[in-house]
Amino acid sequence: MEENSQTMLLKQRPMNLEMAEFPVFQASLGSAFDYHSGTLEIDKETLRALIVRDKAIEDADLAVVSPGEKVRITGIRDVVEPRVKVQGKGQVFPGILGPVTPVGEGRTHRLSGMAVITTAEYEGTVRSGTTVQRSAILDMWGPGAEASRFSSLVNLVLILRLKKGLSELEAHTAIQRAECEVGRKLAEITIGQTPVNVVKYELGKEKRKLPRVVLIQGCVTDSHHPHSGLTYYGLPIRDSMATVVHPNELLDGAVSINTTRGIGYVPRTWDWQNHPMVFHLYGEHRQRLNFVGVILERIRFETHHGKEVIAQNTAHVAGSLGASAALVCWTASGNAFVDLMLTVQACEKRGIKTVLATYEYGGKQGIDSPLLYYLPEATAVVSTGSRDRQLELPPAEKVVGAYEQIRILSYPGAPVVPARDALTLDARDMVIGGVDNWGHGSWTCNAY
Repeated sequence: MEENSQTMLLKQRPMNLEMAEFPVFQASLGSAFDYHSGTLEIDKETLRALIVRDKAIEDADLAVVSPGEKVRITGIRDVVEPRVKVQGKGQVFPGILGPVTPVGEGRTHRLSGMAVITTAEYEGTVRSGTTVQRSAILDMWGPGAEASRFSSLVNLVLILRLKKGLSELEAHTAIQRAECEVGRKLAEITIGQTPVNVVKYELGKEKRKLPRVVLIQGCVTDSHHPHSGLTYYGLPIRDSMATVVHPNELLDGAVSINTTRGIGYVPRTWDWQNHPMVFHLYGEHRQRLNFVGVILERIRFETHHGKEVIAQNTAHVAGSLGASAALVCWTASGNAFVDLMLTVQACEKRGIKTVLATYEYGGKQGIDSPLLYYLPEATAVVSTGSRDRQLELPPAEKVVGAYEQIRILSYPGAPVVPARDALTLDARDMVIGGVDNWGHGSWTCNAY
């Protein structure tokens, strides 16, 4: 089979990334930076000064919140895992913190078990539609904690007060730069220390007779607004065709999101850094399969014609990589699922076996249609849980974040309620990490 330039690129440039792990079990705010045996001390004033250098941020505060505390975090925009490159080209979050230098090689330090959660009060200028600003909440205890992977982490919460009148893109840029700079600064504490564990990530060295598997990552984007919803090296992904990227680029922060839309069914930056399907495919590489790379597929085309074109294009790229099977997943919601299902159909018709991983709808009782669209070629579908199930959240002892009052519903003019009170959520959209897009968690199903 004739190989295209993307296939040859993956083969000719082997990328070896070492991820050095420094676990965090507890953290505290103090007057110095230090890491020792899982305990992290954070210089609060130094980080605050780093954040407010940006004139778009009028003020900032920080708080540490640990699992089990009866704390509700409000106004969440994004979640980031602290990382820093110590060897190799470029730096983490390329195109955001520095020049567009290719990443995915060398060594990167990560503070596992913790995250930077960024909160900000922001109303925006877009009042309706798919790009209206949204923020989310997180309970660190109780039913809300069970609904989100982020409740198990030691979280450094950034509380930003933005300058009034910022556009969506200006607000996004300020929020993103603050969280990425703080994440890198925290990880720099580990430079010169010995990691607890080092994991190597490298494609190639395939074993014969094993199936060649590609990860097709559907990316819901928007073409009509300043931020498309997803970026690659800081560049918004718009009406592009399918693109092959190295999985190691994800680990170094080359893919990022719109930080003015904190919502439960949109993966956070932390999720892209810790993409579970990338980790699982690497874990099976040269054991049960040959992992051949990641395809970023722009989905949510406005016309059915566009959806057909991207589906066929993605299947063609997968075939050009020599893939005999594809693991297919996506971000967000809506009619973009049609693009994804057409991609499954196009791959199957080319002889590429597919497994589709997606969350379900199903309604409050779980008896409605679980998928927005279905084609008979989708014979292997894995559920990562329900988006529609109601949540009853008990009152919090403490509220940390941008808002003391919150809107349970997102439409303009929706009533506000005290954030500390008991809350009834009709779906998990408002809980950051409340929808498991890619199988971060372990789920069971009861048959009645």
